[in-house]
Amino acid sequence: MNKAFTKEDDGSTTPQRLDDLPISPHPNHVTPAGLAQLQARAEVLEADVARLRSAPDDPEASYPLAVAERDLRYVEARISSAMLVAPPDGDYPRVQFGAVVDVLDEDGRSATYTIVGEDEADPDAGLIGAPSPLARALLEAQIGDVVEWPRPSGMIELEVTAIRKAQ
Repeated sequence: MNKAFTKEDDGSTTPQRLDDLPISPHPNHVTPAGLAQLQARAEVLEADVARLRSAPDDPEASYPLAVAERDLRYVEARISSAMLVAPPDGDYPRVQFGAVVDVLDEDGRSATYTIVGEDEADPDAGLIGAPSPLARALLEAQIGDVVEWPRPSGMIELEVTAIRKAQ
């Protein structure tokens, strides 16, 4: 193999620094639970960074340390830009950020979604990020409204059957 295509160990002990993770251009709205999750994640990452930094001259710790530091920078940026959206004092008259929404699709199947911040989103658990097409279709709808959810496989109509606070 040509020497130009091999990496030689230069004996450098300079720690790696990974590029930062991309930050969403959308406003960083968070629910109280979403902010708590970010703060808990920051605590775990801070502990990981401290533990990995305490392993002096361990070449095996270099990459995991770089990953933990990068992830911590991301979480700290998300916390610093977080805009906490507390639930309303009363009921939700319309679908809003933080609301739990029950819907029926055109085939009569029911589903429940909660509109949350991007970092809290977990579609498999019904937690839908506010910038998503589904959340945008549901936002501002009232009980009884039929909304159109644009999906790659085609438009789906959903009827809003209930709106409530998360437990």
